[in-house]
Amino acid sequence: MTTETIIEKKVTVKEPKEPSKYKVVVCNDDVTPVDFVVAMLVQVFKHPEQQALQLTLDIHNNGKAVAGIYSYEVAEQKVVDGTEMARSNGFPLVIKAEAE
Repeated sequence: MTTETIIEKKVTVKEPKEPSKYKVVVCNDDVTPVDFVVAMLVQVFKHPEQQALQLTLDIHNNGKAVAGIYSYEVAEQKVVDGTEMARSNGFPLVIKAEAE
């Protein structure tokens, strides 16, 4: 005589979540020149020059502006690259990543 045991197990499948996005914010200061901020936005964030100029004016007029929205790793790298470019040119420009 054999005894069978049947065990039922419920498996919950979770839908994968989309990775969180982070916005890279450039803050205004009284030292960093407009031309440098425009050049940094073109070089680091790959904005066209006209869009970079408009974004720079937004930074100047509003105290800060979002330069882009990225995954965490890309946002952090943009912060490092922009900050490094500013420091190597002697400017105190503040760039930070914030959760969206």
